[in-house]
Amino acid sequence: MTAPDGRAPRVLVVDDQTLIRTGFRLILTARGIDVVGEAADGAEAVARARELKPDVVLMDIRMPVMDGLEATRLILREAPDCRVLILTTFDLDRYVYTALSLGASGFLLKDVTPEHLAAAVRLIDTGDALLAPSITRRLVERFASGVARSPTVPADLSALTPRELEVLALLGRGLSNTELAAELTLSEATVKSHVARIFAKLTLRDRAQAVVLAYETGLVRPGGASTGGASVR
Repeated sequence: MTAPDGRAPRVLVVDDQTLIRTGFRLILTARGIDVVGEAADGAEAVARARELKPDVVLMDIRMPVMDGLEATRLILREAPDCRVLILTTFDLDRYVYTALSLGASGFLLKDVTPEHLAAAVRLIDTGDALLAPSITRRLVERFASGVARSPTVPADLSALTPRELEVLALLGRGLSNTELAAELTLSEATVKSHVARIFAKLTLRDRAQAVVLAYETGLVRPGGASTGGASVR
């Protein structure tokens, strides 16, 4: 899969460890992905992103000078169409939820296989989000439990139909379109239409933002039931 216009994704690799940057560059280049630059800290990442205008940034979190969270915020403020894919050493990194809230499109473990890394970059570049359901659920249950939740659907979701609220609740669990279709007994085409309308009504750019919104508004509750009509397993 290539970018929507047929070209390979242009990637900026950000990590304070030279070996990791070099390894990722070799993996991605060998699979036809254009690595346009590297950065060793967040401040350098912001400068390089401004200069190179990458499609995707592979972003480490814990770095000197400026961490990956602040770098993500600054990069996406200047280039909202850029996609940031967070790199973490373990799947319950306490910073990942914050990164998603800042606009990151997903996260990967640093021990990811070469094939998965390349596939993830291509997926993110198409505008989708990389959020495995099991990791998403565990992440949010651990780090979003302090989010204020209401027993009723918040006013800012009032534009959604009951079916769209149900779809958003399932998106909050990290379900793919195929899984949504199976859960709701709908065709994938119908599910895609529902998702597109949700994104348009709530001005969301990808599934990562949908997951964050579902939890922050209380539509889905960490470790409990949803308030939008869908059960959370």
